[in-house]
Amino acid sequence: MTEDTADDNNVDRAADTEIAACVNLAAPKSFFLFAGAGSGKTRSLVECLDEIRREHTGRLRLRGQRVGVITYTNAACDEIKERLNHDPFIEVSTIHSFVWSIIKGLNADIREWVRANLLVEIAELEEKQAKGRASKASQERAASIDSKNRRLAYLNDIKSFIYNPNGDNRGKDSLNHAEVLKIGSEFLLNKPTMQRILIGRHPILLIDESQDTNRLLMDALFYVQAAWRDAFCLGLFGDMMQRIYADGKPDLGRVLPADWAKPIKKMNHRCPKRIVRLINKIRESSDGQQQQARSDAAEGFVRLYALPAGTGDKRAAEQRIAADMAKIAGDAEWDSGNRKMLILEHHMAARRLDFFPMFEPLYRNGLLKTGLLDGSLGGLRLFSDLVLPLVTAKLAGDEFKVAAIVRENSPLLSKVALAAAGEAKAQQIVKARDAVLALVSLWEDGAQPKFIDVLKSVAASGLFEIPDSLVPMATRSDAEQALIDEIDQIDLGVDEDQTSQLATWDSVLATPFGQIEKYKRYVSGEAEFDTHQGVKGLEFPRVGVVIDDSEAGGFLFSYDKLFGVKERSKTDLQHEQAGEETGIDRTRRLFYVTCSRAEQSLAIICYSEDPKRVRDFVIKQGWFDENEVVLLN
Repeated sequence: MTEDTADDNNVDRAADTEIAACVNLAAPKSFFLFAGAGSGKTRSLVECLDEIRREHTGRLRLRGQRVGVITYTNAACDEIKERLNHDPFIEVSTIHSFVWSIIKGLNADIREWVRANLLVEIAELEEKQAKGRASKASQERAASIDSKNRRLAYLNDIKSFIYNPNGDNRGKDSLNHAEVLKIGSEFLLNKPTMQRILIGRHPILLIDESQDTNRLLMDALFYVQAAWRDAFCLGLFGDMMQRIYADGKPDLGRVLPADWAKPIKKMNHRCPKRIVRLINKIRESSDGQQQQARSDAAEGFVRLYALPAGTGDKRAAEQRIAADMAKIAGDAEWDSGNRKMLILEHHMAARRLDFFPMFEPLYRNGLLKTGLLDGSLGGLRLFSDLVLPLVTAKLAGDEFKVAAIVRENSPLLSKVALAAAGEAKAQQIVKARDAVLALVSLWEDGAQPKFIDVLKSVAASGLFEIPDSLVPMATRSDAEQALIDEIDQIDLGVDEDQTSQLATWDSVLATPFGQIEKYKRYVSGEAEFDTHQGVKGLEFPRVGVVIDDSEAGGFLFSYDKLFGVKERSKTDLQHEQAGEETGIDRTRRLFYVTCSRAEQSLAIICYSEDPKRVRDFVIKQGWFDENEVVLLN
């Protein structure tokens, strides 16, 4: 590489220099760094923090202050903390954790906010109830009114509010995720004391993925910055083209104060040249921002495969496409499964990876869906984190691992159980061994047990503790199970939420246990598939983007409209004329995000009612050349 080429690849150094000048505690200047895909945004954030540590640690220590950093995910938090060697003067947290840290303990203020908010919500619901007809919606409103009135009644009994950024927060003294953000935002807007607390703790606040940060909080922080511009630096890192969540601030890039710095990073260090040209074309009509590839980047490969929406075996079709990409790119890893396939909705992955029967009932249950998707659902963790590794180890003959799992997790070998056994400790160990053998016997002669079979075996032997959600099913006799199937559970005095959960778990437990391994790989990010939204910030050598509006079944995104297969609706046209966001805008941004994940090669797999029209559209737009679009039957 020549010296001129090296300089060309470092064209963004000026942006980092500008940011370093902004984070001067003696003369703070707020800024927004516009940084497109693969531009090294996180690296700029870390370099900014290194500058602060070099120049201002002494001042921070003297005043008992820390730099605040808000990131979008726990994983991003951990990455930044690792890069900074867990520096105590840099406080890195997710948005919910950060907001809770500044309002936690303000119980009297929180109580009055909750009270006022409940009264407003109840009044709105009652107004709708008075105008509405008898229907399922009116029944739901009545239940919501009753629930809110109950919460209002016991509000004075709450001494201290609690909140877990990573939990469901269902307790009477709990705040939910939305409430925490609303409370924090309103306190910052309306309470000067809260503003002083914020800037007193964090004279510099840096926000990663600012385009997807909650708009209420962003508005509040802009207000604080304007009021305290000489004492507070608000630094935003983001790219409006990568805004994919609805609660972000849509006009963030267009309404920056005149005195803010607005550095721009133009280089894409991630993608090969062909993919950089593609994503530049995709965003061309949105904001005109264009990137350049590194001079030493490979050319790369892109293909768009257009197939009929009614394609029967989509998994088989996608396998054939992977084999074709292996030939085109000269990369056998495409055909070996070492690729990342991006789908629009989780259930599309569940179907392709063969865990849909256990997944679908839980996905439909609003109370259980979050835990299902993040892997925290207790009922499933019994099977995924304890039973699965135990059975896998036993069938593989790994007795050492079997012993370790049982010793660490089984109540049969707990300190309490062994102490109670006294001199009969050996019998207790035999009991644990027999429990393992009874469980593993369910797989004898190639049998494939159901979840309910596994649950009853574990419950009968006491091998593991049964989560509360599964206790009713674990302890039922066969006769009771038959009776439950015939009787409406509501009549048994079980509340509606519990009834719904029992019915959901009954559906799950009736399906094959073998699905749990595939589910665990998916939820941990180890599987071939992930969602379009879930890979923001990540990168992979080989990326396949699966587009299928009919299977996704959503309404926020429409690739058929983006690709010209469906005409814009009247609402779309009205939004366009008013300069407001449309579904096409959202879909274009999501498409940009997915395409820009690829480090080497990219395959777009589009199922459509009119594949030929898709082909004609993408060629006309200049997104793909004719030889890069493949029609498949």
